[in-house]
Amino acid sequence: MYDRIRKAYGRFRDTMRARSRPGGGRPEKESRGGGKRTHNLFEAAAAYVSACAEDDQESIDEAAGWVSPEALSFGVNELACRAVIALARERDESPRTVARELLGLPSA
Repeated sequence: MYDRIRKAYGRFRDTMRARSRPGGGRPEKESRGGGKRTHNLFEAAAAYVSACAEDDQESIDEAAGWVSPEALSFGVNELACRAVIALARERDESPRTVARELLGLPSA
């Protein structure tokens, strides 16, 4: 499990170092109506984390380009917090206990 976390962090770090795309790293995408829209930082975080979990480098790179590295970092952090809180409620445990368990750390 630790290797997967380290690998995902490595990809995230590499993405943060990647050069920005023209337009501030915020490419636009066609919507159904034919207009263009930018991606929400939470959409980018969800796509990035799920691609990391599936080990899909192409999708990781794509999601990392939707928003700035700082925004992606904030979104990933927010997703992690929400996921730990949801699991803690589901398991009727504290968020600290759940987070440590997910990381394979001993109980505090």
